Amino acid sequence: MHNNSFRTDKHCIAGFSAMLLLAFTSMVFAQGPGGPGPEPNNNGGQNLQPLGNAPVPNENPITESKRILGKILFWDEQLSSDDTVACGTCHKPAAGGADTRLAINPGFDQIFCNADDIIGSPGIRALDENGLQLNDPMFGHDPQVTGRATPSFFTSMFADSNFWDGRVTDEFVDPLNPNNTIIGEGGSLESQAIGAILSSVEIAQQGCDWDDVVGKLEQVTPLSLAVNIPADMVDALQGGSNYLQLFSTAFGDSEITPVRIAMAIATYERTLVPNETPWDLYIAGDNNAMTIDQIQGWELFNDTPCANCHEPPLFSDNNFRNIGLRPAEEDLGQFEVSGQNNDRGDFKTPSLRNVGLRSAMMHVGWITDVSDAIDFYNAGTNNTGHVQFTQDQSGIPGNGVDIDEIDVFGDDPVRRGQVIEFLMNGLTDPRVAAETFPFDRPTLSSEADTSALSINTGIAGLSSTGTTTAATFSGSVVSTDGSNSSDTFSASEVLAITARIEIDPTDFGRNGNIYCVIVYQGVYYAMNDSGSYQAWNGDPASLPAAHATTFGSIENISIAEQLTQTSGEFAIYIAYDTNDGVLRYNSAPIQFNVD
Repeated sequence: MHNNSFRTDKHCIAGFSAMLLLAFTSMVFAQGPGGPGPEPNNNGGQNLQPLGNAPVPNENPITESKRILGKILFWDEQLSSDDTVACGTCHKPAAGGADTRLAINPGFDQIFCNADDIIGSPGIRALDENGLQLNDPMFGHDPQVTGRATPSFFTSMFADSNFWDGRVTDEFVDPLNPNNTIIGEGGSLESQAIGAILSSVEIAQQGCDWDDVVGKLEQVTPLSLAVNIPADMVDALQGGSNYLQLFSTAFGDSEITPVRIAMAIATYERTLVPNETPWDLYIAGDNNAMTIDQIQGWELFNDTPCANCHEPPLFSDNNFRNIGLRPAEEDLGQFEVSGQNNDRGDFKTPSLRNVGLRSAMMHVGWITDVSDAIDFYNAGTNNTGHVQFTQDQSGIPGNGVDIDEIDVFGDDPVRRGQVIEFLMNGLTDPRVAAETFPFDRPTLSSEADTSALSINTGIAGLSSTGTTTAATFSGSVVSTDGSNSSDTFSASEVLAITARIEIDPTDFGRNGNIYCVIVYQGVYYAMNDSGSYQAWNGDPASLPAAHATTFGSIENISIAEQLTQTSGEFAIYIAYDTNDGVLRYNSAPIQFNVD
């Protein structure tokens, strides 16, 4: 088994220390629609405007009900086969729309800890068609890791094609009917929005299809694994709204389809335009929006070859280039889409907006920040420790300069520092950095801060026959406002209670039932199949099942979503059987107190 955590695998960190330097996400320049500002600062006669609203295809107009449905879908870990990954898991606003979790993919040679390794995003553990955990040849029982770094999605609504290699275009076709074009032009965001949902590395178990995705959404409670849910999402879920009701509100009837999933997520994403950066305000006429160093850095930036590809207001041209990060044969990039030899190793130029929030840049992910990016581009003219692979390298458009001839103030730390200050802070939208509306979000169960949880983990399993079982049980209690860091809560707090069973491997793939019993003030209450609790006399023969299932390797149970105004001592037991009359349950209860 490999330890693929970039932050904890010290051997791999040492191996990467020589290569943790590179460029700030290949350079781009495309004019997106920009709203006019008062007396714009046109910077030497350039006709500049702040970044405007996203273009919207006629086939998918923005509505509030569709936006909020898309937001809920985007942040619901239940969209994944094992309830561990949401779209937002890999696309966090505070990370500039990318990922804060860094893990190692062994790259082209499939050998860990050498020069061709990629810093990607953890996905799900490898699961077979029945949701049973596999021993992956590269990642063992650890989460799989994507073969490219997660790009920011915040400006993808302005692009005609998306993903690093451009494999989705602006024509959106019904995933269930390739002859049915839903959006003829301007639909690349819809195509991108559902690109990961059936990926067996990112979200899905092997063999997962749209029937599986839709069937699950029809059954689950939206966002039941999340806490700290923003107000607009809470409002939409008032009264226990389920996905059928949410789709009915957004589309007029309750049918859930991949097209509607795509349209809802794309609608949400189109409202996430990061256009309140200091640069946008400055260009709109506020001379004090940027600092003196940021203004100077902006002016210097325009004199560098970087501006030839990273043209405002997007600070990307959405084109594809090979900047020489690695030899093209290791990842052919756009060539795999176009089949054109001159596209070998070409990757999309990312936007520099919010680049100061990212810690894994370029498609390789091992460019760590803006300064490191400049070091990569300066490698041909300065001794920066980086290496450029020039065989298939693209030229800089407009002036004939090769990338390996770039020198971004390599001998002038003051001006270099001003360019960095502009890119790091002048192009950062404070709403994105602070994750405030519309960039606000819930806390996912996979990222819940354990210091704010009352938690019992890895409790050994027993069976009702008196023998041990390999199953283990964990439970957690969290105050939904995130304020409590003890195992004693106040009755005024709103608590979310969840449990997790790591199923005995001999039980994988079997049909059975899950049970939940709460002991409160000495009285037993059992969850029934409607999700309600009923008094129970302690007789196993009368114990109701919470729900029936086919067991995968992990089962997550929502015990209570909003427990409040109830004080006392709680002890929780979770159990399951395989229709054999034998209960497997936690040998010690999940315990907490409410004063």
